[in-house]
Amino acid sequence: MLWQLQCNLYRAYVQDLSHIPEKPPAQRLKDLMEPYRPLDFFGLEQSLSEDHLMVRDAVRAWVGERFLPVVADHFEAGTFPMELVGEIAELGVFGPNLPEEYGCAGLDNVAYGLICQELERGDSGLRSFVSVQGSLVMWPIFAYGSEEQKQRWLPALAKGEAIGCFGLTEPDFGSNPGGMLTTAKRDGDDWIIDGRKMWITNGTISDVAVVWARTEEGIRGFLVEAGTPGFSAPEQKKKWSLRASITSELVLEGVRVPDSARLPAPGAEGLKGPLNCLTQARYGIAWGALGAATSCFHEGLNYAKERIVFDKPLAGFQLAQKKLADVATRITCGQLLAYELGRRKDAGEATPQQVSMAKRNNVEVGLETARIVRDMLGGNGISLEYQTGRHMLNLESVYTYEGTHDIHTLAIGEALTGLPAYR
Repeated sequence: MLWQLQCNLYRAYVQDLSHIPEKPPAQRLKDLMEPYRPLDFFGLEQSLSEDHLMVRDAVRAWVGERFLPVVADHFEAGTFPMELVGEIAELGVFGPNLPEEYGCAGLDNVAYGLICQELERGDSGLRSFVSVQGSLVMWPIFAYGSEEQKQRWLPALAKGEAIGCFGLTEPDFGSNPGGMLTTAKRDGDDWIIDGRKMWITNGTISDVAVVWARTEEGIRGFLVEAGTPGFSAPEQKKKWSLRASITSELVLEGVRVPDSARLPAPGAEGLKGPLNCLTQARYGIAWGALGAATSCFHEGLNYAKERIVFDKPLAGFQLAQKKLADVATRITCGQLLAYELGRRKDAGEATPQQVSMAKRNNVEVGLETARIVRDMLGGNGISLEYQTGRHMLNLESVYTYEGTHDIHTLAIGEALTGLPAYR
């Protein structure tokens, strides 16, 4: 299979690294992976297939060798490492759970979750970059697009030859997307789109934007190409979170697109279309947040073992052990939740409310883990020489985007009671 070839390619790649030439290839790969090995208190790894482990290990090794050495500089500078996009594409992580016929990897959803976990172990900005490309751009084109749209965009997006973004949130409409002001009006065989979108990952560098707009027939999705007259995507600066990620505004002023740019499938009509896209992305977030959490946990554990306080390691004190035990327990519960959700998703049994529960719980686990470990690190916790502070700042955004913590609370509450409490 394509993804097996891609994973083998990257195994060979990391085995050829020259910075530890005195060790055999298998040991070199182990050295790259060991510092980022997930917490696995319940032996969940035994439930993963050999294919799952191969995918996870290939992405983990790449993140450890190629991404982690540069992310702190990019976070400080407020940039994304665009020079790595080609390598990210070669890993096969753009739309990895979409069919091979469109140049994608054809993986199952558990494998996709593991990919998100390893990417966010590096940085939430990296997972967001990949998640938007696959779940919010490629997935709606696959699910709602015409065959012509699929053939044109999916192979290019899978190869990283094109970058996409997803335009739903507006300046005054986030949790209530049904109130959107962006409009698309028919003009002969074309549509004229006017409006603004905010907090758009990848917008400034995108070649195509999936834009949702209100029409006389309800909310519909359109593929708007960069360079179309009236379309612009200025970057949003001065962020203290997701700094190694490109966040943009989308401005649409009389943007004319042909009807062939409309996502034509009936499932794309109304809010169901964009909300289904968000469900795909939220699933990946539920796994990704655990990657950030385990990164913080291992940093805190290693620091506590090495840091000498009152003549013994910090890890030897009861307070430190309680913090580590609490964190490890919550991460383990999140892992079991994510894995079961992945199995249900592969069986076609997962519900949006179950995805809401996993996203809500696991992002909270990630953020609280980062806060606890940052405290354990003392003054070092605010230094970019350590990862935890960066993860903590990033997870403040993940806690809010693609459904705030409170909105997911209400989604679960409605599922339990049958009574909507949004109004």
